[in-house]
Amino acid sequence: MKVSVDADVCYGSGECAFRAPAVFGFEDGYGFVLPGREEYGEEPGDDDELIRDIAERCPSQAIRINGRRVTD
Repeated sequence: MKVSVDADVCYGSGECAFRAPAVFGFEDGYGFVLPGREEYGEEPGDDDELIRDIAERCPSQAIRINGRRVTD
C-alpha cells in the first residue's frame, strides 16, 4: 500500500511519528512519510493494521493510504 501525508491538511499532532517512527517523521511541526517508506507493506514485519489504525486516528485525517483517507 502507498502511504502519504497531505501537508495541506496536517496540523502537526505528531501522533504518527510517535506511534510508527520507522515509517513517519516529524519536522517543522508537520508529519511526513520517511523516504523509502512510501510503499508500506513491502518489507517483512510491516504491520498494515498499525498503519491503518494510525491513519484512522490521525486528528487532522492527513494520512492517505493509496491516495485516499481511510475514513472515505
